[in-house]
Amino acid sequence: MALLPGHKANFETLCRAVSAGDAALMECQFTATGEAVAVICAANRHPDGAVAFVPLAMLFQDNPYQTVNSPKPGGGFCSQEEVFNV
Repeated sequence: MALLPGHKANFETLCRAVSAGDAALMECQFTATGEAVAVICAANRHPDGAVAFVPLAMLFQDNPYQTVNSPKPGGGFCSQEEVFNV
């Protein structure tokens, strides 16, 4: 699966929010399980002073190196053995 255009747009939104001081780390509820999760949000400030928080990313609950395999420079992904036996 390649990164989708929406992923790039959300990342750019996140970068702008962080640069402007409009990013927040919030505790939210994961709808699938009901568990509490840490979510990075952008603050969408309205002209009337209201603020809506836009969820952009969830942080890993466990060790991220054990949760995902990073990409290899030439394509494909590293295995867990490659990550931990470097």
